[in-house]
Amino acid sequence: MNMVDLILTVCLVANPGACREEHLYFESNGQLMNCMFLAPSEIAKWSQQHPKLKVRRWRCAFPGRQQDI
Repeated sequence: MNMVDLILTVCLVANPGACREEHLYFESNGQLMNCMFLAPSEIAKWSQQHPKLKVRRWRCAFPGRQQDI
């Protein structure tokens, strides 16, 4: 089973300068493209569960590597 990492850069709504990274993992069949297709709906779900945070950026990478697409 291959995994891909959806890396979110999130900031506090009340303090936009306070940002951090969050990681969501998916089964990928070895392709980052699956992450690209799944990301928007997963980001929407995550955002609903974390209303005090705003997603500023996101990217997909293989866990342990910073290979963005």
